[in-house]
Amino acid sequence: MFTVGIITASDKGFKGEREDKSGKLIKEIMTSNGYEVITWDILPDERREISKELINMSDNLKLDLILTTGGTGFSPRDWTPEATLDVINRQAPGISEAMRYYSLQITPKAMLSRGISGIRGKTLIINLPGSPKAVKENLECILPALKHGLEILKGISGECAETESRHL
Repeated sequence: MFTVGIITASDKGFKGEREDKSGKLIKEIMTSNGYEVITWDILPDERREISKELINMSDNLKLDLILTTGGTGFSPRDWTPEATLDVINRQAPGISEAMRYYSLQITPKAMLSRGISGIRGKTLIINLPGSPKAVKENLECILPALKHGLEILKGISGECAETESRHL
């Protein structure tokens, strides 16, 4: 079972002015797919605070996966992708590209998502949009491949050693 942390970036959610439906949905979907949600935080749309919590979840809590929701659009307060770039060691662009491609089949507004995906140590970090509808669609897109990617990242997949030996 892989461990998951959820970060919701929302000024209104942080202040208690809006219910965090997206974070709740992420927890429900991930739990029903066999993942263990360890922590779920609602933070203001502050680049430093988001970066700090991403580091905490990856370095201290040693979570396998961090899913963020919110802060990926064009608003002046949307800093989640930049906060993620501040802390990752390697990007995983195929994940975000696949989510945007999948969502573009539903709405042209998907091209406005700036979400990224990347790796910090042994933790995969994926930025999801802020709306529950988009969260559901994006998770539908990535869940079929996510477990395999995490197995490779953690070094618990037989294919991992085989692939690495071919690249040496």
